[in-house]
Amino acid sequence: MSVTIKPIIDHESYEVNGKEIYKDTNGNFVFRQELTTNEKTAFYNYRKAVIENKNFKKHTKATYNP
Repeated sequence: MSVTIKPIIDHESYEVNGKEIYKDTNGNFVFRQELTTNEKTAFYNYRKAVIENKNFKKHTKATYNP
């Protein structure tokens, strides 16, 4: 099953297969709904490759196929 990650507000909130993830006041990402293992892994990979990468000025939609 593929996992689609879509930015809502760069560095603040994202959608993973329709489930919202947002950054709390402590800077931690919080899942509004429980994510599957594949969804969590895909988001952590996206965070490391895109969100934390200073070369990306605008975050893009991404699809991961585990």
